Amino acid sequence: MKAVLLAGGLGTRISEESHLKPKPMIEIGGRPILWHIMKIYAAHGVNEFIICLGYKGYVIKEYFANYFLHMSDVTFDMANNRMEVHHRHAEPWRVTLVDTGESTMTGGRLRRVQEYLEPGQPFCFTYGDGVADLDMAAQFAFHRAHGRQATVTAVQPPGRYGALVRNGDTVAGFEEKPRGDGGWINGGFFVLQPEVIDLIDGDATPWEAEPMQRLAQSGQLQAFEHAGFWQPMDTLREKNFLEELWQSGQAPWKCW
Repeated sequence: MKAVLLAGGLGTRISEESHLKPKPMIEIGGRPILWHIMKIYAAHGVNEFIICLGYKGYVIKEYFANYFLHMSDVTFDMANNRMEVHHRHAEPWRVTLVDTGESTMTGGRLRRVQEYLEPGQPFCFTYGDGVADLDMAAQFAFHRAHGRQATVTAVQPPGRYGALVRNGDTVAGFEEKPRGDGGWINGGFFVLQPEVIDLIDGDATPWEAEPMQRLAQSGQLQAFEHAGFWQPMDTLREKNFLEELWQSGQAPWKCW
């Protein structure tokens, strides 16, 4: 199975770092969050990636072109014009980088990479700025079992603030960042059949708008509930939260 990753947006809500690099290249634990997402997929047997580039896409191209330099010790022999890479940390990945335009919407980016997908074969689709401890094997099995065109991961976002536990007017304790209002939202990890791309009109079409609505209206969209860890990285506060989890050695999404 292949995975299509969206990595072309501007990331304006985390402009403290995205003015220098694409948001998927912002680092958690010294590695781009894009790398973390790919490692999650790889841990579940998905090793072929199609990455939709846009804003500062050359940064992502240069990262993969120099992957060994980023991941390994290296010796440069200046006198003999040679480079020796030590302890190569090779990933069994095949990565296709596709320029899908700076202003293209999410659906348009998916449409632009259609030629790199296998006809009739389901594929994964996600954003380049969120991580989860998702059981992808269970999600893949769920998608195959229901036989519809699309599976969306449904999550309950964490609350932003802690809550008071009250007994009348008396505060009995505190609940740190409880779940939100109990509603389930689009968690951004999809499994799709290639024919869903026919629902995308062009570059200006957001995937989350008409294509998903038409899938829902036709009964072709199924929800895979994920009650575990899920965290997007839309703001600097969320980036710092993910960094703290990684540095603690207990990052919930680290399944490799």
